[in-house]
Amino acid sequence: MSLDRSVIGREFPPVSLLIDRSRLRNFAKATGQLDPIYTDLDAAKNAGHRDLPVPPTFLFGIELEAPNPVAYLDELGIDLRTILHGEQQFDYHRIAYAGDELTAAATITDLYEKKGGLLEFLVRESTVTNQDGATVAVLRNILVVQNQPEKAAS
Repeated sequence: MSLDRSVIGREFPPVSLLIDRSRLRNFAKATGQLDPIYTDLDAAKNAGHRDLPVPPTFLFGIELEAPNPVAYLDELGIDLRTILHGEQQFDYHRIAYAGDELTAAATITDLYEKKGGLLEFLVRESTVTNQDGATVAVLRNILVVQNQPEKAAS
């Protein structure tokens, strides 16, 4: 199945998440963050932070909090069995902290193909803002969609 380039510019409903310390501590532990600023409030404050800072890559998980985080793939007619995670990029603008409410709003920004259409690359950017509307980060995700070659007519 080939995707239509008209999907470029398509926006998806935003997802919001109130960030709590417990969630940040669990994420830091799961990802091997050894710096105590991610788990110990006193260490964070002694380092000049107002609360526990959000660890690197945590922002990727905001959209996973949606009731169906892959609904956009269903809407585009993409079979989950045909995709690969191709790339993830984080462009950080400011630090987010425990107590912040972060909102991720995603848009498809590009679609291109390789190998004569056997591979399609769906580029999706999510802008994460805090409760004040300030941009915290922009996440860029590329999914690779594997298409089946057309079978020759018999």
